[in-house]
Amino acid sequence: MIRAAKLQDIAYILTITKACASAMIEKNIYQWNEHYPSKQAFENDLDRGELFVIENDQEILGCITISTYMDVEYEPIQWLTEDNQNVYIHRLAIEPKYQGKGYAQELMDFAEDFASEKGFSSIRLDTFSQNQRNQRFYEQRGYQRLGNVYFPKQSEHPFFCYEKILCIKANP
Repeated sequence: MIRAAKLQDIAYILTITKACASAMIEKNIYQWNEHYPSKQAFENDLDRGELFVIENDQEILGCITISTYMDVEYEPIQWLTEDNQNVYIHRLAIEPKYQGKGYAQELMDFAEDFASEKGFSSIRLDTFSQNQRNQRFYEQRGYQRLGNVYFPKQSEHPFFCYEKILCIKANP
């Protein structure tokens, strides 16, 4: 089940993202670190109603942020659609022991349906240039790579920006 996150979920979400960071570091993928993702980022997501969790038997398995806020780092990218009719995916994480079981697909299906039903024209996101698994994940879902951005507190390597144009679902 996917639901809006609650304040009491943040501690467990941070446990998941730390476990994800450790799992990536074991694979020489230095995407997340002590600066990111932060408790403050998740609290901001929660305050804006943009943080969601996926759970099974009341256990949180992962999270996703579906935001309308465009980071300033994204401004130089030549996006496929006009700004302010888009959502941005951030901080998608699945507890490592549950990875590979389709939960990230479920969260992205949810995000795409959510954005389409709300009338957004596209979904934009970034993923780390050193994380080929994530690149394949998004490309197989129809996301188009458009350019690079840098987050100096995270890595000296670029992050690849992607966008997927949505088929808009009409609201009744």
